[in-house]
Amino acid sequence: MDTSSHRPRLVLLAVLALAIAPYFIGLGASSLWDSNEAFYAESPREMIESGDYINPSFNYQPRFNKPPLSYWVVAGFYKLFGVSEWAERLSIALGALILIALTFALGRAVFSVEAGLLAAIALAANPRVLMFSRRIFIDVYLAMFMGLSLLLFVLAERQPRRRRLWLALMYASVGLGVMTKGPVAAVLAGAAFFVYLLATRSASRIREMMLPVGVLIIAIIVLPWYAAVYGQHGWSYIESFLVGDNLSRYTQPVWGPRRSVLFYLPVLAGDLFPWSVFLFAACLSALRGFIARRRLRANETPRADDRMSMEGSYDERGAILWAWVAVIVVFFSFSSNKEDLYILPVYPVASALVGGFVGRLVSESTGTRRWFLWPGGITGAALAVLGGGVLYVLKEAPSSYSLAGTTAIGMTVLAGGLVAMVAVVANRRLAAVLVIAMSVAALNWILVGRTLPDFERYKPVREYCEIIRERAGPDAMVGYYRFASPSMVFYLRRPVFEYYREEDLLAAMASGREVYCLMTARDYAELAQRLPRAARVLATRPVFQVKLGSILDRAELPQVVLISNGSGAAASQ
Repeated sequence: MDTSSHRPRLVLLAVLALAIAPYFIGLGASSLWDSNEAFYAESPREMIESGDYINPSFNYQPRFNKPPLSYWVVAGFYKLFGVSEWAERLSIALGALILIALTFALGRAVFSVEAGLLAAIALAANPRVLMFSRRIFIDVYLAMFMGLSLLLFVLAERQPRRRRLWLALMYASVGLGVMTKGPVAAVLAGAAFFVYLLATRSASRIREMMLPVGVLIIAIIVLPWYAAVYGQHGWSYIESFLVGDNLSRYTQPVWGPRRSVLFYLPVLAGDLFPWSVFLFAACLSALRGFIARRRLRANETPRADDRMSMEGSYDERGAILWAWVAVIVVFFSFSSNKEDLYILPVYPVASALVGGFVGRLVSESTGTRRWFLWPGGITGAALAVLGGGVLYVLKEAPSSYSLAGTTAIGMTVLAGGLVAMVAVVANRRLAAVLVIAMSVAALNWILVGRTLPDFERYKPVREYCEIIRERAGPDAMVGYYRFASPSMVFYLRRPVFEYYREEDLLAAMASGREVYCLMTARDYAELAQRLPRAARVLATRPVFQVKLGSILDRAELPQVVLISNGSGAAASQ
């Protein structure tokens, strides 16, 4: 890359803009996702309804399992724009935009402007990050505040004259992270900085970290809310959050499947695709360069391949980024409960490492071809295989599994992978990188423009809530049975029941009160003989079961039904 010319930067900026746009397209076109998003959309609405911004609630019950900052942010957007899916998602999308911007700033501060642009593209042109940024609020904002903390630490290291300012802002960002998801924001950031100082033989510089001032800044941000909660409830909610939702979740198998210590390796490979191969190559390059430098310090003659510029490129510029990734991944690898979202704060930093690695490959035309040939070739081949696999599955799948835009996605990714491989073989490095990025960006455009809107026919909750709203009286019981649908609270603006034991549902149906309940058709068939004679199915809709085996076996889509014992409940299949 010719850094004396602005043309490459303009091209990268154009691709970055193309990759960012899908984050803001059709934000209000789809209903809430019942996995996570419903909680972060409804709790702020209940805050506004009650006027109580100290005590979070969901389903009109206390919800103290997370600090309230994310609720406050969404509540602010509701105040500005009204309560809607669009307003809630706009706050997430803007958080993702900040996350992309700080990824650029990290790449620029540690490596170069071009590396920063490539890093921002790698993060923005990532389907998983896009989907997280359109439905899961708290983890996106945690990653944003933690990434900002890292960036400010890097700036403090690079600009000694402004060190105190950057460190003060860093501690403020840590405090905001703590108010987003708890002490983990401070623990992980502090551990990463400590490991970095140890690795660079700078542990004595801990005295320069303004720790007393930092503790004071964090306390000023965090303690007022905790003090208010303590004043109203004592230690009960604080203890349940700090011990129950944090410590016990890490140390005890509270819920979910048991996962091995290597769980996050495939998660990183999948969630960071198509850039994960470049991240692995960057890790390998840094490790070999580190070994080569140790040989040089030991006055050993370096091997011939150690002299190659990329293999000898390790220096302390990227050490803080590697420390950040290693600390977070290792920390959560030993957690008793593991979820892929836990390591989301790694993604902007991993993207910065990819940007630095690819930026150097693109700018150096000699001595580095093999370092681009194999990760670029594997990535192009993987895209082609993925695109071809999508087309094959669509050909074999029954029409009920068809979604708008999926054929276009398969063809786009297949073509992009093939073109990228040609560019890699021809040693057109920048062209190959841009083709990979634009292929994934085009996938994201199709996904948000066509596929997600079409997916609404497999998300029946909002439609069922409209039926309930039209029929149910003020004293009716509404809820779900073994089919988690927390977004019902958001759409109905009333408490809902959540039953997982059949005796609870049968008792409700026999109580003499009007009942409206969502459940799977299979559960309804098992219970039908024990339900009151007045019980009727009001509506039946399919839900999408995204399992490759089910698609290839041409299995019927599972059905979700809305039942009621209300008088005059005529079936409306």
